[in-house]
Amino acid sequence: MALTDLPLHSHGLNLVVDLSHEHGLALLSLPPLGGLRLQTRARRAVEEAVLSLAGPRATGAEGPPQSQPLLGPFVSRLAPVHPGQVGEEETADLRYVVSGPRGYLRVLFGMVRANRPWLLVPGLSKALAAALATGAVATVNSTIWNLAESLSVPRLVIATVGSVALMIGWLIVDAQLWHRSTEVSPEARQRARLYNASTVVTVGLGVLVCYGGLIIINLVWALFILNDQVFASTTRTPLHAAEYWTLSWFVASVATVGGALGSGLESDEAIRAAAYSKREQERRHMLQDDGGD
Repeated sequence: MALTDLPLHSHGLNLVVDLSHEHGLALLSLPPLGGLRLQTRARRAVEEAVLSLAGPRATGAEGPPQSQPLLGPFVSRLAPVHPGQVGEEETADLRYVVSGPRGYLRVLFGMVRANRPWLLVPGLSKALAAALATGAVATVNSTIWNLAESLSVPRLVIATVGSVALMIGWLIVDAQLWHRSTEVSPEARQRARLYNASTVVTVGLGVLVCYGGLIIINLVWALFILNDQVFASTTRTPLHAAEYWTLSWFVASVATVGGALGSGLESDEAIRAAAYSKREQERRHMLQDDGGD
């Protein structure tokens, strides 16, 4: 029984499990199991696969064993799982795949979970240091005080979206995380879209975690360092809870831009190690080696 956290593909569809009853082998791809309750679903899938390999099976007119329902309700509730096509020269004699938009989303979320986006922030130490330094300086800058007080909520939201998008785009472009397929087939383009979507979501979630952390750190720093009389004399606004929150929110956007610039000091390998699982890194190294050959 072999498990992999890489997405596998068969005839343009996402493969869940391959079974070879003749050789007593099974290969399970974890991403189609989704991003939630993965251990429970994987344990159930392994049990079902082993029971299928060990149990008695009927033989059809053409020879291959007839399948019994596998990976049933616990997956099919959210994504359609159905038998897939098996080539005559392939080792597997039974294959299950997922298809459709729900199946695509399930694989996507499974890939994102395998990439562990929550580890992106500690993996980018130089970018985080640049963001924290930018936030610390901006918090005590009177120009930033006036700007924060003059911005409405919609403008603060636009600043958030813009800074987060800039950080995501910078990390992807600077570290060359965008997957470019050398093949022109529809299946290759579909795989490239899936890999790129998982990259954007992974990096996006990591940047959002960083952004939320910056808001909290900036708020604590502002509570410690700001003087209400100096703030009020500069902005002509009393320093209350709303002002602390607005300033911390705006400074987080400014600091995120500083973090994007600081990420340029990170090596490409460090960014890839922070953004991808080990298996995904190995896959991309193999693609680069093949492309170089």
